[in-house]
Amino acid sequence: MTIRVGLLGYGTVGKGFAETIQSHQERLQNLLEGEPVEIASILVKNPTKKREFPHSSLVTTDFNELFLQDIDVVIDAIVGEEPAFSYCKKAIESGKHVITANKQMFAKHGKTLKKLAEKCDVSLGYESTTVAGTPIIRTLSQLLQVNRVERFEGILNGTSNFILTRMKENKVSFDQALQEAKDKGYAEADPSNDINGRDAFYKLMIVSELIYGKQPNWNEVFVEGIDVIRSDHIEEASFMGKKIKHIATIEWKDGDVRASIQPIALTHHHPLYAIDHEQNGVVIHTDLAGPLTLAGPGAGASTTASGMLEDLVHIFQKTNRKTHQLL
Repeated sequence: MTIRVGLLGYGTVGKGFAETIQSHQERLQNLLEGEPVEIASILVKNPTKKREFPHSSLVTTDFNELFLQDIDVVIDAIVGEEPAFSYCKKAIESGKHVITANKQMFAKHGKTLKKLAEKCDVSLGYESTTVAGTPIIRTLSQLLQVNRVERFEGILNGTSNFILTRMKENKVSFDQALQEAKDKGYAEADPSNDINGRDAFYKLMIVSELIYGKQPNWNEVFVEGIDVIRSDHIEEASFMGKKIKHIATIEWKDGDVRASIQPIALTHHHPLYAIDHEQNGVVIHTDLAGPLTLAGPGAGASTTASGMLEDLVHIFQKTNRKTHQLL
């Protein structure tokens, strides 16, 4: 049996996912009882744009045509709230598993999609909505079995972290560091969400929903990006032995969820002080295990593909176990 994938979007993330499926096909089959994984169909906005697609894939601009290939799972690799939410909703209602990397859409509609997936008896993977390939979602899900998460703080945007690191280490301007991030493929052509804090905000809202079962009022969350940081801020922090990091924090306080995203000057005692370049890192403060630190790459197509493939393997290993139990 072949696991057939319907892929939404073929930009940086979509193409990276397809390429990783090919490069890791043998490994995937070993993990999935010999079942190959195939990109059966790909949804694109502009079919005339020159690019190489997997030779066996149907390429279409019509979402409904994805299902002509009898797919098993829909991979959402597009950006923005719509049409991503409508596509994922329809896929779940059609009995398909869904895996998404779309943090903006999932921050707003994740709760709805989770309930719908449970109702339709399909799985919903969203590991790559937070910090790409670093398994924050699965770690938090396992922690929540017994431990209570009292506070969560993290560097959730690899692009911003790269820019701040280059400004400190190479003593370059914000604009120079941003251009380097674009050249390396860490920043999009329009990096607004990365540098103004919105990307980290969406990720933090997803984490909030997972930890506390709710999100704070979006309008009450303080969000400040790194676009306010100048070279003299970096130099002043360095003089005091500190590093400026873009920190997203959420905690349960006074009976409600409190959150903020802002640049903070950290001392070397802080676990996130050493998280540099495009790396992401989080500190999870728990009531039993104490503070746990997890770090990993947070920018780039391959790291996002990593999280999506881990979701895919987890879903179909679980599906195979269910099938064996029924036999």
